[in-house]
Amino acid sequence: MAFQTPAVGQLQDLSSHVPCKQAFNTVSCRAPHSRRRHRPVTARSNEIATVASATLTTSQSPATLQPDGTVLSSPTSSRNQALEPRQLRGREVEERALDCCIQMHQDHPNGLQMPSRFGTGGLDEAYDRCGIVTASYAKTFYLGTQLMTPEKAKAVWAVYVWCRRTDELVDGPNASRITPEALDRWEERLEGIFEGRPYDILDAALTDTVSKFPVHIQPFRDMIDGMRMDLVKQRYETFDELYEYCYRVAGTVGLMTTPIMGIDPSYKGPLRDVYQAALGLGTANQLTNILRDVGEDITERNRIYVPTQELKEFGIAESEVSIGMFAPSTGKIDDRWQRFMQFQIKRAREYFGQAEAGVDFLDKNARWPVW
Repeated sequence: MAFQTPAVGQLQDLSSHVPCKQAFNTVSCRAPHSRRRHRPVTARSNEIATVASATLTTSQSPATLQPDGTVLSSPTSSRNQALEPRQLRGREVEERALDCCIQMHQDHPNGLQMPSRFGTGGLDEAYDRCGIVTASYAKTFYLGTQLMTPEKAKAVWAVYVWCRRTDELVDGPNASRITPEALDRWEERLEGIFEGRPYDILDAALTDTVSKFPVHIQPFRDMIDGMRMDLVKQRYETFDELYEYCYRVAGTVGLMTTPIMGIDPSYKGPLRDVYQAALGLGTANQLTNILRDVGEDITERNRIYVPTQELKEFGIAESEVSIGMFAPSTGKIDDRWQRFMQFQIKRAREYFGQAEAGVDFLDKNARWPVW
């Protein structure tokens, strides 16, 4: 489950936004766990992206990328093959991961208990470096972790850094050189992390985290598949298609971090309700980000994340989204766009409502960062 949710006012203001580059160039409070598609290149981002991509070599078993953006995951190991006997679509992908995480929570409440190849000093350095990266990229997010116990905060930093490095592969300074085969290699490294074979010191922090907390590998695999979608898919026809993307790039983080935050000992309900609330928050934040970034996405990336089917239902053409649905002389926004955005905002709020209902299920020392 994430730590920051956009204020209600942020959602209210979105309905007056127009899809033009100028309208979206303001500084924003992007949800730290959601997909960050646009950021300036800095020395630190270049360093992180270089470290993440430098060791990625061509895999002998690349994932299959379908023309519609469907991902057939790479058989990087027998474990992957066992988990994917057939192609999964839409909410089936989320359901599989949800079941895996619940089972892990029940079977291994104290994590995988793997021995570490790093001494205490090496792990301290690993977590310190993760904390530095988190504080640098996501200041508000990092501040939220200060309200947790030190052990939980460090574990969340480790997850954040892995997500950040994964994101940089397809959206960082070296993104133009990243291929599907490179993502296959990154997934092989992920397998090593969960098998006690970290590649570098930052990976070692995540290996230690999954040794202590009941974190399952499947959401991490799904996030990599989300990056694969961004390599090939520029349009989402239906909300079901978009929902799968939102899960892969944002909902996954809820599944990664919920077992770290922990569940209130007094909670006697089903684990599924707790994890579904975390998924709801990830979806809500990602939908909000998408609505805010419509202008940048179309002008800078030629991407439209809002469902094209729903644009048609409101009588809006893709070309109109591209040029901006407002009158520059008066600043008046097209009524169709306002109605369309109000519809999208209403849906995002419903997911925020699902998430809010689950905050009290979390351990007391993890609730405040979420609120």
